[in-house]
Amino acid sequence: MLIRQRYLDKIFTFVDKPIIKVVTGIRRCGKSTLIKQLMSRLTENGVSAEQIIYINRELFAFDFIRDYTDLHKYVSSKVSGKFGRHYIFIDEIQEIVSWEKAVASFLAENKYDIYISGSNARLMSSELATLLAGRYVEFRLYPLSYAEFRELYLQHEDSESNLWSDYLKYGGFPGLHSLNWDEVVISQYLESIYNTVVLKDIMLRYAVRDGNMLNRVLHFISDNCGNITSAKSISDFCKSQQRNISTDTVLNFIQYAKDALLIHQVKRHDLQGKRHLETLEKYYLCDTGLVMATIGNKPTQLSGQLENIVLNELITRGYQVSVGKNKDKEIDFVAERRNERLYVQVCATLVGDGVAAREYGAFEAVSDHFPKWVLSLDNLGWETEKTGIRWKNIKDFLLEE
Repeated sequence: MLIRQRYLDKIFTFVDKPIIKVVTGIRRCGKSTLIKQLMSRLTENGVSAEQIIYINRELFAFDFIRDYTDLHKYVSSKVSGKFGRHYIFIDEIQEIVSWEKAVASFLAENKYDIYISGSNARLMSSELATLLAGRYVEFRLYPLSYAEFRELYLQHEDSESNLWSDYLKYGGFPGLHSLNWDEVVISQYLESIYNTVVLKDIMLRYAVRDGNMLNRVLHFISDNCGNITSAKSISDFCKSQQRNISTDTVLNFIQYAKDALLIHQVKRHDLQGKRHLETLEKYYLCDTGLVMATIGNKPTQLSGQLENIVLNELITRGYQVSVGKNKDKEIDFVAERRNERLYVQVCATLVGDGVAAREYGAFEAVSDHFPKWVLSLDNLGWETEKTGIRWKNIKDFLLEE
């Protein structure tokens, strides 16, 4: 088992504080396992098993908890006649109708430490904001980073020879490592994750009737990771395939996919005007393994997949990421975290006529002194006379602390 120390340490800062701990993430990214690791650490720190109340709404054993009254009644029955503090863990809480009413009551009773998880970002945030504004903190959980994937991979494999290609192809869903390492089996597993998210967290949640059109939009996004994309370009593509869809419907589908934590939207930032541009964003998948589940792996996808992996790593490290527009040039990522800023260019290789000049040249006219990185799969980089611009191998970057 992989102990996800980075997340555990962040959450444990808030143990026994009068604030709700909320873990969000796409289905099968490891929320249930993380919650069990939290429970284990609590018992290691002296909390007895009788003080812990665990509810997983996806388990049949808890199917009777349908709404907030069922939830409140169950928890109250577990603590009846007992004294002292209790720790409530509720997994996939969005399956419980009006759950926030019960959670608000638990918080007001001042005898519970509360941890909840869910797979829909907007649903969670809107319902928490209704009754619990200012009284919760959110932790976003992601599929395995390359460093985490490597650690788990080497528990089952004797060699690193296929490590990178497997991560690129299969992505970082933790459940992969409980399967036979066979492409057909893994492909079926990834397709099941994708289909579950589309069905449960998008179609059923938002009453989407045209699943075929929804999948066309999502497949277009998967096929165009790293490309400037607009709702109109997606609508025009669908029309070229003899399927009409309005830009408003495309925008709704994109929002639903973002809420389900299936995709990332990365806005463009005008570095000269210091403002975000409202159109022509880029979209990426929450995990590159979903490329296999949507359009299959293609050699032409490499550049976009590399960008996707670097973006996911930056987000995991806590950066807010945008695409940098610098006059007529574009910087793949501008990553900001508190008072830090990082400029990043990503490419498969710097070999080729004008490639190095183009990648390094993206930083021209960026006059600040924040770090500027060119990342590629090459074993050696190119020297540049411009100060502050450095090269690094992508895999080395991903394995940094």
